[in-house]
Amino acid sequence: MQEPLLGAEGPDYDTFPERPPPSPGDRARVGALQNKRVFLATFAAVLGNFSFGYALVYTSPVIPALEHSLDPDLHLTKSQASWFGSVFTLGAAAGGLSAMILNDLLGRKLSIMFSAVPSAAGYALMAGAHGLWMLLLGRTLTGFAGGLTAACIPVYVSEIAPPGVRGALGATPQLMAVFGSLSLYTLGLLLPWRWLAVAGEAPVLVMILLLSFMPNSPRFLLSRGRDEEALQALAWLRGVDADVHWEFEQIQDNVRRQSSRVSWAEARAPHMCRPIAVALLMRFLQQLTGITPILVYLQSIFDSTAVLLPPKDDAAIVGAVRLLSVLIAALTMDLAGRKVLLFVSAAIMFAANLTLGLYIHFGPRPVSPNSTAGLESVSWGDLAQPLAAPTSYLTLVPLLATMLFIMGYAMGWGPITWLLMSEVLPLRARGVASGLCVLASWLTAFVLTKSFLPVVGAFGLQVPFFFFAAICLVSLVFTGCCVPETKGRSLEQIESFFRTGRRSFLR
Repeated sequence: MQEPLLGAEGPDYDTFPERPPPSPGDRARVGALQNKRVFLATFAAVLGNFSFGYALVYTSPVIPALEHSLDPDLHLTKSQASWFGSVFTLGAAAGGLSAMILNDLLGRKLSIMFSAVPSAAGYALMAGAHGLWMLLLGRTLTGFAGGLTAACIPVYVSEIAPPGVRGALGATPQLMAVFGSLSLYTLGLLLPWRWLAVAGEAPVLVMILLLSFMPNSPRFLLSRGRDEEALQALAWLRGVDADVHWEFEQIQDNVRRQSSRVSWAEARAPHMCRPIAVALLMRFLQQLTGITPILVYLQSIFDSTAVLLPPKDDAAIVGAVRLLSVLIAALTMDLAGRKVLLFVSAAIMFAANLTLGLYIHFGPRPVSPNSTAGLESVSWGDLAQPLAAPTSYLTLVPLLATMLFIMGYAMGWGPITWLLMSEVLPLRARGVASGLCVLASWLTAFVLTKSFLPVVGAFGLQVPFFFFAAICLVSLVFTGCCVPETKGRSLEQIESFFRTGRRSFLR
């Protein structure tokens, strides 16, 4: 028996229209799962996310190296280092804004390929930098490419993936971004900072090469009236032995109903604005959990706690925890469902942030300035002093709580919000709305990252963590009241659901 998106509300409740005879549709899905081409197309696309994750944490080993550089043109002050780290988010916001136009103008695949231009240029500038302006410009360009891919890749993957594996494939963008970050952390132990930028060119070039042989999204091709090309693309993705005509007719019917562009008046209609609002608020709440400032200042927080592990290993450990957690989400998303993982993720992040806040507020105050408990009373420059020997295993609490937070984020609110964004947005507004979501996400990240240190200096380190914990509670309520369960549903079924106006059974 097919379950509704948000639960039944009456004896005659029927969220979805009745399916046609199962054999054609079922054969299409089985053929899609047996055909490996859809996985190859997904891999080619998410190489852009690998580059994004690599570029995001590029500053982790580079800032310490440049702060100790003997070259006066490259030596970074604390203020310059802050801008070098955060300007990436401004570039990502601009990339998300551009995606609002490029996603529908060029299509999903060509927009992803276009992101290779600023990405390659940015890495080249940083590899050959002989001044601060080249570093900042290179960082901005790689951020722009990251914002563009963040808006385009989830949409492309969701539109080419069959419903049965869309959850697993939808987690691959976040998975590859985390793998890219872990690769940077690992290479940072081996390569000079200039060669790290050179190495960043490799996934960009491989992505361009592979995507050149991949089809565009069938839904995008149909929206441009290229029906024959769309059918060929769908047949290529599902396999030559698959009966794709039922799925093609479903997509074609949905596209025909939405052939015109969305007007501002129509955008205010509930069936249009509700999914956009859900996607937008999820991106907003995701950043308000504190993930970006925690990652940006992670090394400083770890350095401030006299833990038993060498500081140089902390980033790699966090990267491994993130990778493992995203793998768990990818494997369970189509089994447990999106909402269950979102609930578990928000609960874990709430517990971790609350633990950090309580420890900092009530915990011991070591005499060393390199302590999380006294972090608000010292400058971040003081954190470069040698670590004091730990006097109690209680000092492991901040490290373990931070790792717990990273795990909770990576198994739910990290990958699933990107997947749900691409699933719930209506086709007619998908290109523009996905860019708007990315723009809101990275503007929020920039504000949080730049305001984190002033808030810590004015109110103490515990205040941001209490705020992040409160946001995690809001995320729990929001998930129960507003987020639909999309496991196993086609994009057309999900869009049909938002036209019914049904409310969640948790409400």
